[in-house]
Amino acid sequence: MTAGFVDKSACTHRTIFPGVEIATAAGEQMMLSMVDLKPGAEVAPHSHPHEQVGTVLEGRAKFFLGDEERVLGPGDMYIIPGGMTHRVIAMEEGCRALDVFHPVREDYL
Repeated sequence: MTAGFVDKSACTHRTIFPGVEIATAAGEQMMLSMVDLKPGAEVAPHSHPHEQVGTVLEGRAKFFLGDEERVLGPGDMYIIPGGMTHRVIAMEEGCRALDVFHPVREDYL
């Protein structure tokens, strides 16, 4: 993407797990990913070399970061270092979160 304002309809849209959809916008060094999880949807355990920070915007989800787990809701934030195994399960109302990745995840473009 070039510098300027981002029209969400022009973002890359992907289904990354059943019931988990993302819309991404990337600069040269970092990426935003709007994540929508339907009720009960799961981001399966995985890891990646990218540093990831984020916040829950709507709804609630149970986050598993390494050996820790916690239910997060609107305004709660998280930091996932590169290489850490993590997983997310949306609660009954579903969840919307905003993730920031560094560097850009080429697999999300």
